[in-house]
Amino acid sequence: MKLFSLSALLAAVSLAACKPAAPSPSAGTDDGWQTWFADGIGDAQIASGTATYKAENGVLTGTTVDGSPNTFLIKGPFKDFELQFEVKVDDELNSGVQVRSKLAKEGDPAPEGSKNGKPLPAGRIYGPQCEIAINGTAGDFYDEARRGTWWSILTQTEAVRTDAAKAAFKKGEWNHYRIVVQGDHYQSFVNGVATADFKQPGDPEGYIGFQVHGIKKGSGPFQVQWRAVKFKSL
Repeated sequence: MKLFSLSALLAAVSLAACKPAAPSPSAGTDDGWQTWFADGIGDAQIASGTATYKAENGVLTGTTVDGSPNTFLIKGPFKDFELQFEVKVDDELNSGVQVRSKLAKEGDPAPEGSKNGKPLPAGRIYGPQCEIAINGTAGDFYDEARRGTWWSILTQTEAVRTDAAKAAFKKGEWNHYRIVVQGDHYQSFVNGVATADFKQPGDPEGYIGFQVHGIKKGSGPFQVQWRAVKFKSL
């Protein structure tokens, strides 16, 4: 009986030693975080334009195409989440990341609050976008292809757009973004500086979209790059 028990114990120890180790937090399981674009683009899809995207060695690179309109690499839809990433953009280009945005379909009416009251072409992404730019607007949210203005203006929260917020984005460098969207509350931080904080209930769910801005014919190509992209549902 004792020999049997000892054999069973040794077998259990052997099995435990062979069992694969649990994934680390960076793999995105035990603490809820997911790492995006570590092994390619995955299930993300290109919408609205013809810019190109590739993901290599954990870096997502979006490149302009001559004459293309704004293009987005989209994932989702999602509701409440936190998104973090580092981003670098060519000086000649601006960019952004859509949050809780919508994809226009054939026959859809004009989006509620639309600036011109006209339906959007099928496949057009629209909604809140956290800005990536060197001109002092980084971290503010723009209502892409809909109201055509800043959410800090729409929600009368311009006080958060301090001198520090306008200077937070560093030209020619990797910049860290943290975006938190929960309920009707939207927040962004650029390099640790608060750059947006407002509430609006009109977009409870939607896509996250990495933008390559359109350029004029005969210009470019220009690039925007993201790395260390992490996502967590809240």
